[in-house]
Amino acid sequence: MNPEIIALLSGLGVCLGLIISIGAQNAIVLRQGLRREHVGLVVAVCIASDVILQTIGVAGVATVVAAHPWLETAGRWAGAIFLVGFAAVSARRAWRGGGSLEAAPEADAAGSTSGGAVATRTRSSRLSTRASTLATILAVTWLNPQALVETTVVLGSIAAPFGDARWWFLAGGIAAASIWFVGFGYGARYLAPLMRTERTWRILDGGIAVVMLVIAVSLVAG
Repeated sequence: MNPEIIALLSGLGVCLGLIISIGAQNAIVLRQGLRREHVGLVVAVCIASDVILQTIGVAGVATVVAAHPWLETAGRWAGAIFLVGFAAVSARRAWRGGGSLEAAPEADAAGSTSGGAVATRTRSSRLSTRASTLATILAVTWLNPQALVETTVVLGSIAAPFGDARWWFLAGGIAAASIWFVGFGYGARYLAPLMRTERTWRILDGGIAVVMLVIAVSLVAG
């Protein structure tokens, strides 16, 4: 298969696996999607943040690897080890179950608010809610050390061994982020019943484990 296509699919698979994992960011996206409030703002911030962080990771780590070629081998194995560990955790969740993704309690309350109450909301209240939503999504995105490390160092390390094709890896990662956040944010009201069930998350975690293992093998084999 064409190296660029392999890199593109790898970026798509790795990024989706990392994003889909249960976390505060997804909880905010789900909550706003259920409330149908400031969804575009939340989705835009999530995608823009991922584009910035992924680009920093792929470009930055690749530059370091170019200066120190031995780091490519180290990065290849480090990335593979991380992916195997991630796959093990996902497989464990799939086996044991217990996963779910619930919106914040106020989401349901907002959904039951009467049309008249919504209609009478003042402009200042709407602006305050928008500012609060913006501050929340920025905080859970940029003040989460684990997410920052995964999006920059981990993705950058995994992308580096692809050489010049790493930009295709980046394209795949950005596409994954865009597809997930747009689909999850605007489709939340349809996805919510499924995402709240343990069975769905067990299937998702199982799929993530398989994808991560395949990419890990391809890294060390390539």
